[in-house]
Amino acid sequence: MEFYYDVVVVGGGHAGCEAAAASANMGAKTCLITMDMNKIAQMSCNPAIGGIAKGQIVREIDALGGQMGKITDQTAIQFRMLNIGKGPAVWSPRAQCDRGKFIWAWRTELDNTPNLDIWQDQVNELIVKDGTAIGVKTVWDVVFYAKSIVVTAGTFLNGLMHIGRNKLEGGRCSEPAVHNFTESITRWGIKSARMKTGTPVRIDKRSVHFEDMEEQPGDLDFHQFSYMGPHRVLKQLPCWTTYTNKEVHETLKGGLADSPLFNGQIQSTGPRYCPSIETKLVTFPDKGSHPLFLEPEGEETNEMYLNGFSSSMPMDVQLNAIHKIPALRDAKIYRPGYAIEYDYFDPTQLKHSLESKILKGLFFAGQVNGTTGYEEAGGQGLVAGINAAIHCNNGNPFVMNRDESYIGVLIDDLTTKGVDEPYRMFTSRAEYRILLRQDDADARLTEKSYNLGLAKKDRYDWWMEKKENINKIIEFCKNTSVKPKDINNQLEKLGTTPLHGGCKIIDLIVRPHISLNQLSTIIPSLHEVLQSPNNRKEEIAEAAEIKMKYKGYIDRENLVADKMHRLESIKIKGHFKYSEILEISTEGRQKLQKIDPETLGQASRIPGVSPSDINVLLVLMGR
Repeated sequence: MEFYYDVVVVGGGHAGCEAAAASANMGAKTCLITMDMNKIAQMSCNPAIGGIAKGQIVREIDALGGQMGKITDQTAIQFRMLNIGKGPAVWSPRAQCDRGKFIWAWRTELDNTPNLDIWQDQVNELIVKDGTAIGVKTVWDVVFYAKSIVVTAGTFLNGLMHIGRNKLEGGRCSEPAVHNFTESITRWGIKSARMKTGTPVRIDKRSVHFEDMEEQPGDLDFHQFSYMGPHRVLKQLPCWTTYTNKEVHETLKGGLADSPLFNGQIQSTGPRYCPSIETKLVTFPDKGSHPLFLEPEGEETNEMYLNGFSSSMPMDVQLNAIHKIPALRDAKIYRPGYAIEYDYFDPTQLKHSLESKILKGLFFAGQVNGTTGYEEAGGQGLVAGINAAIHCNNGNPFVMNRDESYIGVLIDDLTTKGVDEPYRMFTSRAEYRILLRQDDADARLTEKSYNLGLAKKDRYDWWMEKKENINKIIEFCKNTSVKPKDINNQLEKLGTTPLHGGCKIIDLIVRPHISLNQLSTIIPSLHEVLQSPNNRKEEIAEAAEIKMKYKGYIDRENLVADKMHRLESIKIKGHFKYSEILEISTEGRQKLQKIDPETLGQASRIPGVSPSDINVLLVLMGR
């Protein structure tokens, strides 16, 4: 049996769902092939979306017309804005979700997406002709031909799970591994390697002594991921915190001989920034305790997730160690933690569009590119889906710069630097953090996406209305004066220095401990301006305040970004035979030859390429 599509997406995880929805919404006839339609967008680890820098990625996905933000808001059972005590450059939204409702919300979204079909099957072969990927074949001998193929296979490629000395093939607990597909890709010169990740034990909340834990409630304010959808639909639940102790550590250390991470059973590299509990003990031997977070898996289920206790230790060791924690002394578990090894492909063999440099029409997104996290996967999936649809019509690829989005930083890091461990996004990876705030994702990206045909008119109209209201507030604050006699008493009550002369409202807003909302309570005309005609007035006021309060930082960072754009505008791909440029260091020649950068800006970010190497290329380009 044969089918014909514009775009075929292999894998129904977070990358695959965003890719399929994006290409279909851009008008490409799309088919999503997944092994289990009832586990679409499964949250394999913690049912949580967002976090430090990850929340910014979700806001970017939403601003571009993707789905993750909307679906998170529909299914959130706790929302928190992290880092709110710091500057807005690092504010990061995070939500705990109902795992089952999240899956079904995604399934409903895809079922109602025009141009999109879903096929339940397992792909095991890539079909290539004349250096171009033209289709895939499944284990049931069904062939799908397409102009673009997007591979988003997650942890399923030759997946191998570990609990103690026990090993079992699988891509997730109780789900089969995918064999042969990796080999059908690598035979064309695409490189693969192995990585490892893990997940913690799941606990029955009826067996937990919550009186021995600290409650961690969520936020009840206006923040959410997508301002296109509803606010706090489900019952909001607390998370809980506790700690490991010396007894827990001694129990775990006693089982290290049977740990697949330390007995040679697992050879691949795990995530540095989300280590297993046994790795923490070995890496930080002097630390007497480690924080743990017990988080609900859903609105109604008894299942809870023990964040911070990822492990592949033997089952009895895991359970005995957990019972040494006072709040979990009687804990009953649904399943132990486990580790999983899987194949990924070298991302330096990809263009910034996420298309392979080796096989035309073949795109990769998600954990198969060496990343970890639903958000990183979703961002890549969206970009791959957009470019897969564009490729069908031979259009110009959609690429975001490092000063435009965290997704742009992520993809540039992957394609320029590669990975030697699972890649996780942090705010520290971005050199333009003040430009990449969570509050201004729509300002950066919505118009670009609307022009592509992905973001629809309702999103575009909402952004234009928001933009108009933000500018209205800023202009009012720039042009409206206040006098000392009208405001000094209230300023002193707010704990700030009184005025010695009249000033504009904007001059008060730049004071560190004064907010727009506080000023609106003592300046009636400002209060009137903040009353937005829609129900998102708090979001609009916050965005306006940040732009005014941090204008100097924003302007300075824009200047730095503009300088880098000059290097990004110098195209060098195909101009040089790097092996023959002896003025460049040996390491520089080797790295430039391997990556074959598109621009001088990308070349400058390759590890091992020095500033003097870049100067040599600049001189040669001048000639």
